[in-house]
Amino acid sequence: MEERTSTLCIVMEYADGGDLLQKITLARSGKTNKLAEQTVWSYLIQMLHGLQALHDRQIVHRDIKCANLFLTKEGVLKLGDLNVSKVAKRGLL
Repeated sequence: MEERTSTLCIVMEYADGGDLLQKITLARSGKTNKLAEQTVWSYLIQMLHGLQALHDRQIVHRDIKCANLFLTKEGVLKLGDLNVSKVAKRGLL
C-alpha cells in the first residue's frame, strides 16, 4: 500500500507468452498450429491449481476467462486480473 496516496499497487511477473485468448485466436485463424490435447489438459490442470490456491486463502476470482489466463513462453499458466475477486468472510461473499 502506497502510504501517501492510499493506492494499492500489485506487481506481477511478466507473462511473455500472452494470454490464452490470443493463443486460441491465432490457432483458429490458422496462423499457428492448433493446440494439442495434452496442452489443453495442462492449461486446465494449471488453472485448477491456481484456483485451488486462491480458494485455500478464501479468495474467489469471479472473472475466469481466456483473456485473464496468462502464459509464459514455457507454457506455464498464470491467473490474472483479480479486479473483481472477493475474499470470503464466514463463508459469504
